[in-house]
Amino acid sequence: MTLLFRLSAYLPLWFLHLLGAWLGWLVYICSPTYRQRFKENTARAGVSAADVRYAIAEAGKLVTELPWIWLRPAPQKLPKITWEGVELLESALASGKGLIFMTPHVGCFEAVPQIQAAQFSPRFGDLTVMYRPSKAAWFDALLREVRSIPGLARAPTTTGGVRQIVKALRQGKAVGMLPDQVPPEGMGVWAPFFGKPAYTMTLAIRLARQTGATLLVALGDRLPWGRGYVVHVEPLDLPLNESDEVAAAALNEAMERLILKRPRMYLWSYARYKQPRKEALTEST
Repeated sequence: MTLLFRLSAYLPLWFLHLLGAWLGWLVYICSPTYRQRFKENTARAGVSAADVRYAIAEAGKLVTELPWIWLRPAPQKLPKITWEGVELLESALASGKGLIFMTPHVGCFEAVPQIQAAQFSPRFGDLTVMYRPSKAAWFDALLREVRSIPGLARAPTTTGGVRQIVKALRQGKAVGMLPDQVPPEGMGVWAPFFGKPAYTMTLAIRLARQTGATLLVALGDRLPWGRGYVVHVEPLDLPLNESDEVAAAALNEAMERLILKRPRMYLWSYARYKQPRKEALTEST
């Protein structure tokens, strides 16, 4: 499986996206659970039928493009990834106050840390991302590899990992997080997301309060026909002086607005409303 994944990195991006579109529809047709979740989530957000059909194919592309994003040599892939709003990123890093980079499940969110690490780590230091082991051993080995490329630092989901993130922010560096990912129990609060309570992360909110780091959102839009990606950087203004519950609700509202600007790119199959994992942060080993 690992060899096949690695060889896939050298296929043309347009071909991987074509395979992904087929895969997206295949899973949608063959998996009742997947299909039901997709329908419920898009209906709750008021997504049009045309956008739903497009989003089904885009979800498959997210899987098949991973070898290209993760393992393709940087000189070959970076020309296909461009920025919009990069001045916000540069200004935040130049301030020396630290940067919390929020990347929701929109488009190719895996492209964001790759290009940020390649283009900005030489000037501003490593981008630190939290890492939780995969249950599949072969995939976990790949995750460890791609989360340890030059310019990226891997922080475990432990108390030691959180301290590592705080240290990076105090050094004026950037950290990356998924704001719409369900955190472990005790690391979030329940807040509305498209009208339904969803367990929402508070770590970024607390870190921003504690360190004064800048909050930005980065979205990796996927261009058609394998032309590449555009990473959009936008400011994220949250009421940090309010309670975690108020700030988390504002975070979800901000994510809703961004998602509805590009509903075809959101990963509607994600189990956003699941119960949090009953595990606490532990000391790193």
